[in-house]
Amino acid sequence: MKKIGGFVYPWGSGHYTRMMYLDEAIRKIMEEDVDIHYSSSGEIYQKLLQKFSGKKDLIHHIEMPIPIDGRKGPSVTLSFLNFLLPVAGRPPLVSTVANYLRAEGRLYDQQKFDLVVNDGDVGSNTIAKRRGVKAIFITNQFKPKLWASRFYLYPGLRYVSRNIAKATKIIVADSAPPNTLCEYNLNFPDKLKDKVIYAGHFSNRIERKNEPKSDLEKILENSGNFGYWMITGNKSTREVTHKAYQKVFHAEQMGDERRIISHAKNDPSIDKVLGKDGKAYSISEALEKKIDWIQIDIGFLSEQEKDTVLNLCRYAVINGSHTAMGEILGGKSKPIIGIPVYDEHTNQIKWAQDKNLGILATSVKQTVNGVIKIQKDYNKYQESLQNFSRNYNQNGAENTAKIISQMLED
Repeated sequence: MKKIGGFVYPWGSGHYTRMMYLDEAIRKIMEEDVDIHYSSSGEIYQKLLQKFSGKKDLIHHIEMPIPIDGRKGPSVTLSFLNFLLPVAGRPPLVSTVANYLRAEGRLYDQQKFDLVVNDGDVGSNTIAKRRGVKAIFITNQFKPKLWASRFYLYPGLRYVSRNIAKATKIIVADSAPPNTLCEYNLNFPDKLKDKVIYAGHFSNRIERKNEPKSDLEKILENSGNFGYWMITGNKSTREVTHKAYQKVFHAEQMGDERRIISHAKNDPSIDKVLGKDGKAYSISEALEKKIDWIQIDIGFLSEQEKDTVLNLCRYAVINGSHTAMGEILGGKSKPIIGIPVYDEHTNQIKWAQDKNLGILATSVKQTVNGVIKIQKDYNKYQESLQNFSRNYNQNGAENTAKIISQMLED
């Protein structure tokens, strides 16, 4: 039986999502001929324990170094201070990094992995190279162009790219050029191109049973034009995104613009419908009374509800998350308005704007004008989106699983 190590970086949920899609694809190909161990920390570690509750011996807790949350994404100042000093209850980053690398090294020595898959965990690439273990690194960035963050993140960027380069194969979770959504975040040197594979986007390919329509779905089916405003990411990212949305909704031009806001928090108390009469209703009450609504807030959408929202919405507003952009632009052919939090987001939204798939917005005025422009020029965006969708590769997990199977045989 082959043994695979999966090292999942705990900053954000995208790394975990990709690895779980890949887990399913690997098990379909290799069936029972594989043991997959996972390592992470924080919220991702808890998710792994919950998902693999019957195989907790395969889930390992290793505290990985992550940035400190600030008011807008990671706090550069606090994270730099934390390099040598304890900050916000965290030990100095120097000691955290040393401990994490030692812990991962011990796990390698104990388990004798035949191959490792690293999603965001660059340190594991170094350990794998030193121990002669085949390593795959899954990513949607290598050496991204810096915008708001500018020069002071360049040393860290060089460190990360240098360690990504140590992988046996670098899997880009995106379509091949010229349809690579994360193109502006890559910038691979020629010497690495032989180990780079554009596998495709990692998408949810599970066929769901059609459940009875929820009250939310019934409301949306008869609502006409509305926008889908997504709040995703870690705590600080969600908070800054929510604040940005609230400012936009107070703009005069947004007075009649219907929107549904997904908060990505499993909290039913968030669920409510705001009528054009200014009153708040529960979802079932709004359906029963046929309320003419302006805004719906949802804590957490089921997979079926999310699919319904994306099918029926006119456009989506997001922070520029790679996974979400792929699903919306390629899978659903809907234009996006992107309000970025990180440089990674800015680069991906800028690429979409250059391809006439969406609009980059960094202010309230730009966001409002973006909504107006998409509504006005909708057919033009649809033409570009249909062309992009035809070339959208959503088989990333399956293609990567085949690569892993082949590497284990060689």
